[in-house]
Amino acid sequence: MKSIVILASGNGSNFEAIVKKFREWKLEIEIKALITDNREAYAIKRAKKLSVPVILLDYSSFTSRADYNAALLSQLTELSPTLIVLAGYMKILPPEIVRKFEGRIVNIHPSLLPAFPGLRAIERAYKNGVKYTGITIHYVDEGVDTGKIIEQRCIRIRENEKLSHLERRIHRLEHYYYPRILKNLLTNHV
Repeated sequence: MKSIVILASGNGSNFEAIVKKFREWKLEIEIKALITDNREAYAIKRAKKLSVPVILLDYSSFTSRADYNAALLSQLTELSPTLIVLAGYMKILPPEIVRKFEGRIVNIHPSLLPAFPGLRAIERAYKNGVKYTGITIHYVDEGVDTGKIIEQRCIRIRENEKLSHLERRIHRLEHYYYPRILKNLLTNHV
């Protein structure tokens, strides 16, 4: 059976959207676990509510980045998912994980890459006065938001639109398209 592991560091709204849609569609895809690096992540509460196992690798409890990376690699290797899904995971995956799971790690980014990679992409697009922004779903490579693009969806930034409204529209795009693209990858390509 095909399977996914979802990595999240914060709110977990994309995590929840994926789980709910996969269940609604009655997919034969196992959601093996949520892995989080943040004991305060609201994603943990969402996972418990949805009865998804949680693996907490609290970054602050590790003595070094290398120790954390080794623990994460060990967990991912043990779970051996078909796809690793990043959903608001705020750490850059180390080369050893990217290489071991090459072509099997997918991320969503709230901009039209290659524009505005990295943190605060929605805010940076907004403040730079671009007319269009959107989301990018891409494979993860060893760079920061530089992997092969799977799909992009574009929206126009409305005149006099508030940043908070734009953020809500971007999140709606993410919640709609990310589960669908993952479903397509898992049922047709992986």
